[in-house]
Amino acid sequence: MDVVNVVFAGAKNYQSIVKPISCTIIVPSTIDYNEITMYRGCQILVLATNFIMKQSYKEITKSLPIKVLVSGSKYLKQCFASMLCLLACAPCALVQAQPLIGETPALGPLAQRIIQADIVEGSLSLQQVRAAGMKIFTTPFNRLDGYGDGPMDQSDTTSLGGRPTLLSNGTFLRVNGLDAQTCLECHSIVSAATIPFTMGIGGAAGINGTAMFMPHFIDVEDMATNGFADFDGRLINPLAMFGVGGVQLLGKEMTAKLQRLKLRALRRPGRVIPLRVKGVYFGTIVADVDGNLDTSGIEGIDEDLVVRPFGRKGEFSSVRDFDLGALMFHLGMQPVEVVGEGIDEDEDGIVNEVLVGEVSALEIFATTQETPVQLELGKDERKGFNRFHTVGCAACHRPVMRTHSPYLKYSFPEISTDPDANVFYTVDLREKPSAFPESNGGGINVPMFSDLKRHDMGPGLAESFHGANDRKNREFITAKLWGVADTAPYLHDGRALSLVAAIRLHGGEAQTSRDAFVALKDKAKNQLLKFLMTLRNPSSPNADLLD
Repeated sequence: MDVVNVVFAGAKNYQSIVKPISCTIIVPSTIDYNEITMYRGCQILVLATNFIMKQSYKEITKSLPIKVLVSGSKYLKQCFASMLCLLACAPCALVQAQPLIGETPALGPLAQRIIQADIVEGSLSLQQVRAAGMKIFTTPFNRLDGYGDGPMDQSDTTSLGGRPTLLSNGTFLRVNGLDAQTCLECHSIVSAATIPFTMGIGGAAGINGTAMFMPHFIDVEDMATNGFADFDGRLINPLAMFGVGGVQLLGKEMTAKLQRLKLRALRRPGRVIPLRVKGVYFGTIVADVDGNLDTSGIEGIDEDLVVRPFGRKGEFSSVRDFDLGALMFHLGMQPVEVVGEGIDEDEDGIVNEVLVGEVSALEIFATTQETPVQLELGKDERKGFNRFHTVGCAACHRPVMRTHSPYLKYSFPEISTDPDANVFYTVDLREKPSAFPESNGGGINVPMFSDLKRHDMGPGLAESFHGANDRKNREFITAKLWGVADTAPYLHDGRALSLVAAIRLHGGEAQTSRDAFVALKDKAKNQLLKFLMTLRNPSSPNADLLD
């Protein structure tokens, strides 16, 4: 006989005090007894309210084809037995007592997963939230978590949710996502400068981790005789994630200032307003008397004047924004805040695949990791730093930018044009593990070697993505050079296997600086390269969570 273990708990807190397994039925002890939660695929059965219980516990359980072990008062037993009668009419409600090994959600039971209230109410320490976020980052999701898309959408086989799988394997596609089980697969190389690689959580990826984003075709055999394998998607080499909290804080502050400049333009019709923020020039805007903005003078940023520091093209305003897309693209895991609570949009049979609190924990984990470091400069390295300026690298790869505040605020839901809206959590980035150095003005120094602006890099580096025009295909956000000594291969698609190769491939707005580097004598080139080799990733990231 199967054995069903039954636990009674209060309706308001039963999820937090009970650790259910797939064979556990949890009955909230409310007057109506109108909800039974089955923790097999998180199936919810809602029974009629005000159910009249006439039969006794003994009478009902005696006639059932299972053995029932119940703890609780006689009244609770009678309530449960009456509802068990209804369950007996629904075969799907009786679950297997002993699940097969490996046939349970990798994230564990719903009751053990972090929810937004845990973070908002402050019941967890920062380290506990980070640990929960690292769990999401490192867990290899499976079908019972919601991994993968559902049935293929014949009308749109490219968009997320209805993609095919390779040779109908039912799991992976590899081209256009469904290319990993966990975030860690694409972010695990802490240093590519060591042999063997130094591995760890939050690092970059080699070429095998490069994402092939939304192609319609790949001409692998060069059937078109172009002299190359044509491809109309995007090839994206994943970056290391260290120090991104400081980057996000900078982006939020820059966005807030740009929004104020937009208001200034609207209040002063006809006046050209320069968009200069933290020393970075984003062009100009001007408004007419009817409140219409002329955005034709904007450069290196979208017309909404939101700084988007993340993504090779500067597409994402926050780590959360990035994570939502990455979860769906790479893993087929649908966040509740995208598809809705209890909604199985991809029709894979699983709802609530990634909870709001889990995305929050993931973002907090990512943005509180250690910061890249700079080694002590010797004589040659100091000369190299000077060369870095004189050839023009520092015009875009700005060595350091400063924030006004050291506090990174997290929002849900996010409003990209209002970084201070809906704040639910705050972290001091001066504290460990991020440990950003405090600036003279009370904020932090962010030595990322970027200006967070998009630049035209010329036709040589241009992508051929079908979803963008020529200008956008040529534009990339300035790469952050902190940690650059450890993060080969270089450039957006990993085509450059050395720093020299990466510099030589610069074009467009960077052509002059590229030519100036090429014109240097080898000794001067090596001095600049020695300086770049002092920019390293943290040696033991996330050690506080791994001890």
